[in-house]
Amino acid sequence: MASFLTCSSTLFTLIFIFLITPFFIVTDAKFSEQLPGPKASHVVEKMSHLHFYFHDILSGKHPTAITVAGRKNEFGGTAIIDDPLTEGVEHGSKVVGRAQGMYAKSSLDAASLLMVMNFEFIEGKYNGSSLSVLGRNPFLETVREMPVVGGTGLFRFARGYVLAKTVRYNVGTGDAVVEYNVFVMHH
Repeated sequence: MASFLTCSSTLFTLIFIFLITPFFIVTDAKFSEQLPGPKASHVVEKMSHLHFYFHDILSGKHPTAITVAGRKNEFGGTAIIDDPLTEGVEHGSKVVGRAQGMYAKSSLDAASLLMVMNFEFIEGKYNGSSLSVLGRNPFLETVREMPVVGGTGLFRFARGYVLAKTVRYNVGTGDAVVEYNVFVMHH
């Protein structure tokens, strides 16, 4: 009889815990919520056009791009970059920002890179702001288009596209200068 009472007491306790516990769990955390958007009259969206040159330097004592995985120019070859962005095509031109991120040879059959980079600006009214680019770069095409997927600072809520055109490429060193035209909508 004692084992029956112990068993029924345990069963009663478990049922009590399962029935009462949900009433004591309190949470106000939300995974997501809909926020009211800004009123159209208060937000003026702008379109900006930026033009600069991207210097990808793989050679010399101070490269701005280094291969960290795989082999250069082979599938899977991945490089980390911190490339200067300049006003003019010459390497000594005024630096207006840096392209920081990575690119990887992402196609078995085609000459194509996956580009993941931020353009960090250090000059003019965009000083301290950045744009994020994520996309496919078929680098043998004359002009390549990649999406702008976001930004910070004055480029918060940015969206747009970049047009990249190789100006110089040294087959021996892998060094390149690429002209970028960026068209971006932002607040």
